[in-house]
Amino acid sequence: MSAPSSDPGSLLPAAPAGRPLTVALVKADRTKIRYPAETVRDDGSRITVRAPWAAPGVRDFGFVRFEPGDVFTEHYWRDRWFAVKEVRTGGGALKGWYCDVTRPAVLEGSELLVEDLDLDLWVSADGSSVLRLDEDEFAESGLADRDPEAAGAAVRALDELERLARSEGLAGLLG
Repeated sequence: MSAPSSDPGSLLPAAPAGRPLTVALVKADRTKIRYPAETVRDDGSRITVRAPWAAPGVRDFGFVRFEPGDVFTEHYWRDRWFAVKEVRTGGGALKGWYCDVTRPAVLEGSELLVEDLDLDLWVSADGSSVLRLDEDEFAESGLADRDPEAAGAAVRALDELERLARSEGLAGLLG
């Protein structure tokens, strides 16, 4: 998947609110997961969708559990190298934010294509826990050798997310 131009004039038309989309998360040139989502807002640069927890069963990371009933409000950018997913219980309680370092998202028809670059960040609901994740997987992926420019962008994106999370929080980014 190639990254789109960051020139705002080159961005595709925005998807209307309420439009159903399929999010396709790609990792190492294969589709990791596809799931239905509904467009919340799209300004041509950032597209926000809402989707229920899409994987089967419970995924317990030790610091958070994703489970059936959880609702993800996911923010993807066409000109940034990350996605931020606000995670809430089915009852609306905030669990926190799961951030994926990705290539800029691409909307093709009704499919939102997102290439996961292995680096992740978790921020707890109260902001007291900020965890960098999967740096070992990123190193093992070979991206630094195959595409040093993309690897550099990925590391800078993770650093930016961590800096925001530890200073003003992610709310300003998502507002």
